[in-house]
Amino acid sequence: MRLISSIIVVTTIAFALPVHADEAGKALAQKSGCFACHSVDTKIVGPAFKDVAAKYKDKGAESKLVAKVKAGGSGVWGPIPMPANSPQVKDEDIKALVSWVLSL
Repeated sequence: MRLISSIIVVTTIAFALPVHADEAGKALAQKSGCFACHSVDTKIVGPAFKDVAAKYKDKGAESKLVAKVKAGGSGVWGPIPMPANSPQVKDEDIKALVSWVLSL
């Protein structure tokens, strides 16, 4: 019985950690206004975050995306431009947001 309890505790902890990180990423995206134009699964004005993650899954994309989120841009996902998010969103928050999006 003790072994089963230990396995349940370890499994619960292992699954709880990513959920916590996922919820923290969602909360930061909500606080930063990202959900005004994006959602996790569905295109709104801008692409779904999961589509961004799929497109930029290669290594080295994180710094490229951080720069895009900071400066804004247009043309990659359609004609509607994404506004610049710096300085209203802190640089460390932009890095955390990009990391969260790429983890989806």
